[in-house]
Amino acid sequence: MNSESWIGRTAQQIAEAVRRGEAAPRRVVQQHLDRIERLNSQLGAFRKVRHEEALAEADALAARPDLGELPLAGVPVAIKDNVAVAGEQTRNGSSASSEATNESDHPVVARLRAAGAIVVGLANVPELCLMPMSDSVYGIARNPWNRQTTAGGSSGGSATAVSAALVPIAHGNDGLGSIRIPASLCGLVGIKPGAGVVPPLLNEDGSVPWYGLSENGPLATTVRDAALALSVMADDPKLAELDEADSNGAASNGAASNGADSKGAGSMGAGSKTVRVGVSVRPTQLGLPIDQRCEAAVIETGDLLATFGHTVSRHTTRYPMWLGPAALRTWYSCAHEDARKLDHSKLDRSTRQMAAIGGVLNAAHFGGGGARERWRSGAADAFFGDVDVLVLPAVAVPPPFARRYGERAAVRNTITSVRVGQLLGPWNIAGWPAMSVPAGVHDPGGWPLGVQLVARPGGEQRLLALAAQLETARPWPRHAPEYAV
Repeated sequence: MNSESWIGRTAQQIAEAVRRGEAAPRRVVQQHLDRIERLNSQLGAFRKVRHEEALAEADALAARPDLGELPLAGVPVAIKDNVAVAGEQTRNGSSASSEATNESDHPVVARLRAAGAIVVGLANVPELCLMPMSDSVYGIARNPWNRQTTAGGSSGGSATAVSAALVPIAHGNDGLGSIRIPASLCGLVGIKPGAGVVPPLLNEDGSVPWYGLSENGPLATTVRDAALALSVMADDPKLAELDEADSNGAASNGAASNGADSKGAGSMGAGSKTVRVGVSVRPTQLGLPIDQRCEAAVIETGDLLATFGHTVSRHTTRYPMWLGPAALRTWYSCAHEDARKLDHSKLDRSTRQMAAIGGVLNAAHFGGGGARERWRSGAADAFFGDVDVLVLPAVAVPPPFARRYGERAAVRNTITSVRVGQLLGPWNIAGWPAMSVPAGVHDPGGWPLGVQLVARPGGEQRLLALAAQLETARPWPRHAPEYAV
């Protein structure tokens, strides 16, 4: 067996080595557990590290007769702490959550494990996954690019783990931006699939929370890894099919190698052709800020896509005035529904206040349901117009500081949250696929920039192919500079 380090390798590289017998699953997992043990205290990525359990799973994997066929053979993964992992508690960032041990895996976790992935830990989230910053009684997920700032949320612990090379890929989910926010802030690829592509979140009684807005998806350092993880979560191998010209994989350390050439620029890969791209830098509501560097990154991305032969134009349609307030009302309504059966004395101050406001809105039949249906049933399509893909900012402002937001008043947190995630929620409400792709670094602050790509239903592969072209032509650092290996 090769004794080299597997830290910082892509999921594809690790899985290929394990399948070929060039790397032992136990060694791969042990190396990642050692790194987690050394760094997690400064980063707050994990609520629970599954040291002995993960090693036992690695040994069991090594004995599987189908090891040579598993797409994620031996790949360490982090699971967001709001889905069931067999033998573990799901705390959802709250001391008010159930202390019961899960008897079985959520379907997404089961699919990852069946594909050979090893669950090394449960990633930190904000309480009830309500905030776009990941803090709770269990810790604060910090951004590996600058530990004084948040990793984003609510999949913040997952993003921290990937950005700091604690794991090559991680599970997340996205109800109003919760994959794309941390992906953008931590310089990662994060994709929220459209409705029905991946099994959704589930309540204890089997019902679907968050009015069906939340979708499970991956965070990764490369487009190929994101596509591979999504294909496993969706149980659809075709989602992993990208032409070599579309994605260079990634070097084993540092930034992805710059493999851009005429072949790479001209090919769209499986399931995609030359597309009509709209470039939008409008806020969802008048008066909401978009950082100038974020605007520039979107425009530069559009210009780059034009060099690949795509038809690129400025998208100037305004968001409907009712959409932003509807998303806000939905968010508060979700807080009420999630907290309804919990002991409010154990909840954070912000959560209690959000739940109370959401209860008032629901009682007044003002929870945003009508506006959600209006957007889904035609308004989103009309807004999109005649383009196939929209390019717009992901997170549109610098990352907020890392702190215990749960202890602050809900109104203060709402202002921060709306500024951070204003451009993301519309596509959860629509149920359309959307992803965040790295687009450089904001030089004065040194924080990563992400651009958002959005497509109509069924467009996941189209988004991945576009993102792969961008990765080839404009490679990004795969890990935060301090944690690059």
